[in-house]
Amino acid sequence: MLNSIRYVPEEVSFPGLGIEGLKIDNVAFRIGSVNIYWYGVILALALTSCVLLAILHSKKHGFSSDLVIDIALVCFPSAIIGARLYYVLSEWKYYNGDIWRMINLRDGGLAVIGGVLAAILAGYILAKIRKIPAHVIFDYCIVYIPLGQAIGRWGNFFNQEAFGTNTTLPWGMISASVSRYLEHYCEGQNPNIPVHPTFLYESLATTALFLVLLIVRNKSKYAFTVTSCYLIFHGVIRFLIEGLRTDSLYIGDTGLRLSQVTSVMMALVGIVLLVMSRTRGWKRVTVPVDELLKKSYPPKENADVQTASEASGVNRTENLSEEVSGTPSDPEAFAVTEETSFEPSEQELQEGTDETHYEPSEQESQEMTEEPAEETSDDSPSSDVGTADDNASVSDTDGAGSDSVG
Repeated sequence: MLNSIRYVPEEVSFPGLGIEGLKIDNVAFRIGSVNIYWYGVILALALTSCVLLAILHSKKHGFSSDLVIDIALVCFPSAIIGARLYYVLSEWKYYNGDIWRMINLRDGGLAVIGGVLAAILAGYILAKIRKIPAHVIFDYCIVYIPLGQAIGRWGNFFNQEAFGTNTTLPWGMISASVSRYLEHYCEGQNPNIPVHPTFLYESLATTALFLVLLIVRNKSKYAFTVTSCYLIFHGVIRFLIEGLRTDSLYIGDTGLRLSQVTSVMMALVGIVLLVMSRTRGWKRVTVPVDELLKKSYPPKENADVQTASEASGVNRTENLSEEVSGTPSDPEAFAVTEETSFEPSEQELQEGTDETHYEPSEQESQEMTEEPAEETSDDSPSSDVGTADDNASVSDTDGAGSDSVG
């Protein structure tokens, strides 16, 4: 394997287009003695562009701009790790268990397909943790992956790598690095003839795919439609372009290009996913992501109110049980209730007095006075007694009067 890191600028030519001696340097700038390469700068530019566009489009599609940042913070490092791991595993003999060489990214060696698969896996895990349907994240964010690929492929241009076989087409590319690589590693290829700029092919193709996915996302009604389209179209694009490349990774001694096999699997998964989403009626969730997050993680204040309501319900249940059983749950409170006496206030005493005191009117007093006379009967014992008393009184009076006269 030829180290793609150069330390001097070189000339790149496109003879068929009349472009000769285009000077490029894979070092963008230096900080002290540290070289900052164009490859890393372009990758950072790709990430920034994707995140900014995703945030810009988020409001229109009901997505969360905060979630976009979370996804970027999780998926981008995962993609770097996955891309490196994919490359190291496919070139295991070269690294031979050397840990430092495995983790030394400045020596080159990242596989895009490995990065895509790792990012998808990280996005799925994040969706499960945040309790959001996976297709909500995938169908929104996967649109920007081909845009990142389209930008990132220009890092290959500055490194003069990821090119194809000899070609006589007008846009064929030639440089010192290309000729050296063909001479050392590609038997049967002429180092003096231009090659296919396959990085340019993939950059243009993935740019077109990005535009197609934007349209699909706006019109799709089923879950995973956008994701399926990416898997299918990217699988086809990569399969075709990989057939032209001279730096392909192979599966052992089988002669099968690893990226082509992976691309076929991606396309098949996309087809199956597309068919299943329609046959099983997996409708696309149109609820804003912020609403989904609120349902999954209610605000703390609401949680406290809910807890207080549950506690209040428990207290009401206890009070009801006390009323039914007649036994309070707190014996001390019951003891205090027994010892406490009830003393009415002065106002209550006055109100009680006013309610019991009754003063009859003058007419009612006269009627009460006349009533006993009307009801008196000669036959009643009380009437006889009263008459006898009256006669006795009269007789006594008459006797006294006679004595007095005589």
